[in-house]
Amino acid sequence: MLNYLWGGMILLAIVVATFTGNMAALTNAAIESAREAITLCITMLGVLSMWTGLMTVAQKAGLISALSRRSKPLLRYLFPQLGRNHPAHEPIATNFIANILGLGWAATPSGLKAMELMQKDNPQPDTATPSMRMFMVINMSSLQLVTISVVAYRLQYGSANPSEIIGPGLIITIITTIFAVAFCKVLEGFERVTPAKNN
Repeated sequence: MLNYLWGGMILLAIVVATFTGNMAALTNAAIESAREAITLCITMLGVLSMWTGLMTVAQKAGLISALSRRSKPLLRYLFPQLGRNHPAHEPIATNFIANILGLGWAATPSGLKAMELMQKDNPQPDTATPSMRMFMVINMSSLQLVTISVVAYRLQYGSANPSEIIGPGLIITIITTIFAVAFCKVLEGFERVTPAKNN
């Protein structure tokens, strides 16, 4: 679907540029955008390499495992259906830590692993469990202490203070995460009450 969408937008731009006499401007914009894309990729590669390397060092040093153990009370509250020592706890903690540091790309492998482990205990494989829903909404709300991607973008485009987004970003992501968790908890309560009403 996205292929058709992007293809249609490109075709529409060419048609409009042809009929409005802006083909030269379109060509220049395409070349300039390609140059900016390469420069941005190089910038992001440096940022990505640094933070992913730090995450790897933290994991090898046992920091991720230690944080996972310390976060078990929180994980038990958020995911009561998983039990105390579910194998999904560590990839969930790793995913949360990566997201908090603004490393969405580094959080993806641990997120997929966590979902895979939760799916193994799913009595209805075609329906998400409450734990899977909670995990997804926390990922989408994406609590972040450091918004690495946005800082890198602002640095690339010449911002005088690229890191000034960190404070507002932290406040917004705290609010969205609180609302996301509250919504899931209300939904869990509703699901527990509904069957009793039907009996």
